[in-house]
Amino acid sequence: MSMLGSLGENLTNTMKKLAGMSVIDKKVVKEVVKDIQRALIQSDVNIQLVLKLSKTIEDRALNEEPPKGITPREHVITIIYEEMVNLLGSEAKELEINKKPFKILFLGLQGSGKTTTIGKLCKYLQRKGFSPAVVCTDTWRPAAYEQLKQLTEDMQIQLYGDPNNKDALDLAEKGLKQFKNQKIIIFDTAGRHKNEEDLIEEMNKLDKIIEPDESILVIDGTIGQQAGEQAKAFSQATDIGSIIISKLDGTAKGGGALSAVAETGAPIKFIGTGERIDEFEAFDPERFISRLLGMGDIRSLIEKAEEVIDEDVATKTMNNMLSGKFTLMDMQNQFEMMNSMGPMQQVMNMIPGLGGKIPKEASQMTEDKINEFKIIMSSMTEEEMLNPKIIKTSRITRIARGSGVDENSVKELLRYYNNTKKAMKGIGRRGMGGGAMNRLMGQFMK
Repeated sequence: MSMLGSLGENLTNTMKKLAGMSVIDKKVVKEVVKDIQRALIQSDVNIQLVLKLSKTIEDRALNEEPPKGITPREHVITIIYEEMVNLLGSEAKELEINKKPFKILFLGLQGSGKTTTIGKLCKYLQRKGFSPAVVCTDTWRPAAYEQLKQLTEDMQIQLYGDPNNKDALDLAEKGLKQFKNQKIIIFDTAGRHKNEEDLIEEMNKLDKIIEPDESILVIDGTIGQQAGEQAKAFSQATDIGSIIISKLDGTAKGGGALSAVAETGAPIKFIGTGERIDEFEAFDPERFISRLLGMGDIRSLIEKAEEVIDEDVATKTMNNMLSGKFTLMDMQNQFEMMNSMGPMQQVMNMIPGLGGKIPKEASQMTEDKINEFKIIMSSMTEEEMLNPKIIKTSRITRIARGSGVDENSVKELLRYYNNTKKAMKGIGRRGMGGGAMNRLMGQFMK
């Protein structure tokens, strides 16, 4: 499933269709605009916003002269990209850790994914070299402290809380005292189930004690346009408020939530893109839209690779993947990357033009299947790993025996390898929209 599920899939297909057009005339532009309208409305984006966006795209596409050296097709693709970025606010708003201790107050309605998101932010901050501490002031939900304890223990992060203390303000004071020498302190609060007013009231009480440097509201991406009301109420109540939108993995309403929040002017700092603890990223509209349109995000891919694997291995594997010189050795390296970087579909969506071309088997890969494939490859010789073409019947039998699986599993691995290699071959040279796409991707590399 591509980013934001059917929205990403539909927009990517529209861009591919446009990239394949030899003539760009009024009829083509109107058809493309209708496709974009349909995709956005199905994703719960506000209809007035969709009409305004599509009118701007159509007016620009029909009336603007393409800059020198850019074809009409490339120009229309660029216009769609630029206007979609504008829809979500064109600036990335980073979290600035500029004092010690830097205090972050977390808020969210019940069920918004707040506690899980705290775990994700902790993991993100650890990758950036910080060691945050967490204070649990949630006295409402019985399992709140236990859930945080499990999350923080796994990451070796300090936690303060007392399930027997029902005074949230007292817990906040004691947590502040305990972690006064920490660089970052994150405060979890009780999820409110009624409305924004309850949430703001609690924030104001805790605000007086904690004096946070950043108040963060977690909004469930599956609620669609309703996210805008929560963001608006929150941003009006605090000058230091930022938003995290959770549960954007394949949800039909994710586009509605993102656009509704962006329209309020509330700064979206992070988004949760999946269930895994590391499926969480700083929100950058340019990167996000690039991946949504199937144009990839090489900068994010490189950053992820630098965090988790050897740079030389990453570069060599990626070059081989895109040049068609892909071996089983490269695939083994790829599996090691996937274990650290997330599901293959998510990683591949970051490569320009590749998002919609992943073999079906690749997008359905599970950790268990990857581990089985790795065991099978450990029974192969170096010659077989570098030149899989030589693996015929007798070798398949030997590899199956050596790895303790049946021959069909070995054949499945070889089929997966061949389909992956075929899908990737030449994409690095072609790109998905000629010169304009390459220039856009060049922007990400700066």
